[in-house]
Amino acid sequence: MTTPARSSQTTFDLRKIPLLSALANEELARVAGDLRVRQYAKRETVINKGSSGDALLFLLAGQVQVVDVTEDGRAIGLNLLQPGDFFGEIAVIDGGARSASVTALTEVIVAFLPRTTALWLFSHCASVAERILQHMALKIRRESEFRALLSIHNAFRRVYALLNLLKQVHPGGIVTVENLPTQQDIAIMVNTSRETVSRAMAHVLEQGIVEKDMRRLIIRKPDALAQLAANNVTQIQITVQRHAAAAGNG
Repeated sequence: MTTPARSSQTTFDLRKIPLLSALANEELARVAGDLRVRQYAKRETVINKGSSGDALLFLLAGQVQVVDVTEDGRAIGLNLLQPGDFFGEIAVIDGGARSASVTALTEVIVAFLPRTTALWLFSHCASVAERILQHMALKIRRESEFRALLSIHNAFRRVYALLNLLKQVHPGGIVTVENLPTQQDIAIMVNTSRETVSRAMAHVLEQGIVEKDMRRLIIRKPDALAQLAANNVTQIQITVQRHAAAAGNG
């Protein structure tokens, strides 16, 4: 049985959402009956930090960024989410306010499952409970990695460490960063300027360490990227600043 969620004239197969894939037909039908689907434009806020945790959210299409804002007003990227991911589970579980904001990086489609139905899922469906525990453990680990990244003093290293964190290894040994965030989004995630991100990316492109392919980054030399993320890159910073100065004088 394929139970759909509908947005305008688009139909989504809920069994393609990992959290819901093992549900019995009647359980999936109950979820589908309670889902409410909404579309968001690029840069629109999906969740505001501090708002009510009245629903579990599923990303059906597009890409979103989980963002926290520091006391001095700086936006810090905590995670990137892809279709099939769910979010907002902590506020659903404890009934508290949202702990972070979520912003659309592209046009996105999100399904909202009311808190009462989500809690029923967590308590009555063993497969969901197990995946929730796995997800929360991974989430804590992932956000710790992002926060550790921000402790790196050198902004260039932070850019390279982020690329290293986002990389995926595919069959055949191909290494990529899928759905590469914009330079502005990377700047938010590593707490630097877009210009610094641009210079850092220009260096690894020039050195043949990475290659751009539409919205995908192909990492041709993963070891070299890892070394840049780990080492002091002051010399690289000097090099790209010289290139920038030369371009300006030209």
